[in-house]
Amino acid sequence: MYTLSEIWIYPIKSLGGIRLNNSRVQERGLQYDRRWMLVDPAGKFLTQRTVHEMSQLDVAFGADGFLITHRAFPGEQLMLPFTTPSRDTLTVQIWDDTIEAVHVSPTLDSRLSQWLNREVKLVAMPDWTARPVDPDYAREGETVSFADGYPLLVVGQSSLDDLNSRLETPISMQRFRPNLIVVGSEAFAEDTWKEIQIGSATFRGVKPCARCVLTTIDPATGSIGAEPLKTLATYRKRNNKILFGMNLLARPGHVAVGDLVVTA
Repeated sequence: MYTLSEIWIYPIKSLGGIRLNNSRVQERGLQYDRRWMLVDPAGKFLTQRTVHEMSQLDVAFGADGFLITHRAFPGEQLMLPFTTPSRDTLTVQIWDDTIEAVHVSPTLDSRLSQWLNREVKLVAMPDWTARPVDPDYAREGETVSFADGYPLLVVGQSSLDDLNSRLETPISMQRFRPNLIVVGSEAFAEDTWKEIQIGSATFRGVKPCARCVLTTIDPATGSIGAEPLKTLATYRKRNNKILFGMNLLARPGHVAVGDLVVTA
């Protein structure tokens, strides 16, 4: 029997995540997940891959929005409203996609730029912007948030346990930034999951997730090393891609920690 043990969202792409007890599932992913993003002055998306300092920014729920903090500036916090009143749009680029986004706030831009020592802008994905999933994998013209390519990522806890048994120093699941963590399955069983039912939501396994240098950044310190890619490459490399976790498409519903996970 498989069980949903953890639920995570990452409201601002590549910043800290928030652990939840339950969540609405939407076509683009979990509610609030990766609906905001930092871009450079040209509108190109930024992630920890090139801006390691982003790993030191945390996001938490506040009364009327999200609270953004930097670990080097304790006691200071920025407030990001759940809804963006601005109608100032920007054309932004995320991977091969060029889409319209809403500019959130020059005030937030200013402080975030100071924290990251580079000029950045914070943008939101409005409901009227449609970013399509890769048509080679979409079934019904599904759309995705500012996530790299697919609405959700699921990882089995036993897959991490297997990896950590091979590492000199164990790492946390947050290196892989999953949305859903499942217990009770065998290591890497998620590679084969095609249809998944959790709570009132259904998911389709699209393809195993190819991992990049972001996994080598320690989310606690921002330091970068060779692991876990060095070890994963010895037994999880397929067609020159290192695989860990399963990308998912979703149909709307609701999930909660403790829900049974039924796979086919």
